[in-house]
Amino acid sequence: MIGLELGISIASAAVRGEATGRPTAFRGDVVSVAKRALKAGEVLDGEGGYMVHGKLAPAEMSLKLGALPMGLASGVKLGNDIPQGGVVGWDDVEVDDSVLAVQLRRELERTMRG
Repeated sequence: MIGLELGISIASAAVRGEATGRPTAFRGDVVSVAKRALKAGEVLDGEGGYMVHGKLAPAEMSLKLGALPMGLASGVKLGNDIPQGGVVGWDDVEVDDSVLAVQLRRELERTMRG
C-alpha cells in the first residue's frame, strides 16, 4: 500500500504543505503468517524472506490473536512450531524486550486493551 500512496503524499506535502500518513487511530495491522510449516528453533527472516509474509488484519483481531507484527518478525527465534498459513504470535517467539520498537509496540497494545 505504501507504493500506491507515495506520489500523492509527496505532492500533498510539497505543493499544499499538508502532512500525510498520520494515523488517527489503531485500526489495522500487518500480522506475520507462516509461508511454510515452521519449526521451533528457527529464526524468522522477516519482510521479503522465505518464512513469513504479512497479512492485513483489523487491529482488534491482531490484538485478540496476540499476533506478531510483520515489522518485528526479523531475527526472532521461534519457540513453537507454526503450521503453514498460521499466524505467528508474540507467545511463539523469543523477543528482545530491550529493543525500542518492541517496547513501543507493547505500550500501544497495553493502551488499546485499556
